Amino acid sequence: MPEVAGKLAGAGFEVLVQAGAGAEADLADDAYAEQGATIVADAGELLRQGDVVLKVAAPEGVELDAIREGAIVIGFLSPLNSPDLVRRLAERNITSFAVEMIPRTTRAQSMDALSSQAVVAGYRAALAAATELGKFFPMLITAAGTAKPSRVLVLGAGVAGLQAIGTSKRLGAVVEAYDVRPAVKEEVESLGAKFVQIEIEQEAQEGGSGQYAKELSDEQQRRQQELLAQRVAAADCVITTAAVPGRPAPKLVSEEMVRSMRPGSVIVDLAAETGGNCALTEPGAVVDRGGVLIDGTLNLPSQLPFHASLLYANNLANLLLHMSEDGRVTLDFEDEIVAGCCVTHEGRIVSDRVREAVEGPVNV
Repeated sequence: MPEVAGKLAGAGFEVLVQAGAGAEADLADDAYAEQGATIVADAGELLRQGDVVLKVAAPEGVELDAIREGAIVIGFLSPLNSPDLVRRLAERNITSFAVEMIPRTTRAQSMDALSSQAVVAGYRAALAAATELGKFFPMLITAAGTAKPSRVLVLGAGVAGLQAIGTSKRLGAVVEAYDVRPAVKEEVESLGAKFVQIEIEQEAQEGGSGQYAKELSDEQQRRQQELLAQRVAAADCVITTAAVPGRPAPKLVSEEMVRSMRPGSVIVDLAAETGGNCALTEPGAVVDRGGVLIDGTLNLPSQLPFHASLLYANNLANLLLHMSEDGRVTLDFEDEIVAGCCVTHEGRIVSDRVREAVEGPVNV
């Protein structure tokens, strides 16, 4: 965003922006230049000049080759699932920070890109469900008859789920929500939705929406699916948002559950990026399965490019400013935020979680 480029320039950084970087969000190059940024036409040249490279997705192929050794890279790197990338970053002595690993603490809230993009995705998922469903979301009373409100079931009440709940309620739907963490019940009900209570003995599921859900055992997943089946069958729309970092998305909606839904019903699967919460989701596609539409569209935040960019740009700027002074980065690995999201530094994989994912567990 131009104003964020201006904030970094004002903090002492020399800001280089790739030509056309803001085009999809209707932001012209001139707007960046007016904020003190220099527009660079060639992406390879831009990467070669950068001491710090700010990206959305992880660098690949020629992009990674163009980044100079010793540079800093910040972006969505998916390090737990990208061993080749992590090894290459370490080999090239690139210091890398994965924004999805930023600690979910009060101090780091303004830098939490995973949460900011989940807000966008949850909002967009509710709009997609309302658009694809052939019914009104709200109850409407007209001279020609009364339309009953649609029923929406949201699975997962993290940041994306809560935004999907709130947006669906504002559109007038009757909303239910389920999460393995009973502590989120109060947050769900504060948005006007009904919390689906499913008793599963699981000590590790305590915690609010600011924490990640843990993976359930096979027996717990079986019990969960039995109890969810009735709620799925009653819903006009199901929005699934459940994810476990570094693991495939848990399968919450089985093929049998899909068959139990009325023709014309809709499932929007926000977990499609990691395989999907629905057994019949096809990542990157919208498919019809027995009259039920299953939306596995990837990267939903990109469909709201202006505000997705605004939030993400501020996240990156806040992180960069947190670990710099007068336009120079000074890394303090005693700081929980810096240490928490750093993946590689000085030719080594410095994150224990990532190192174990890449190299396997170490027996001491």
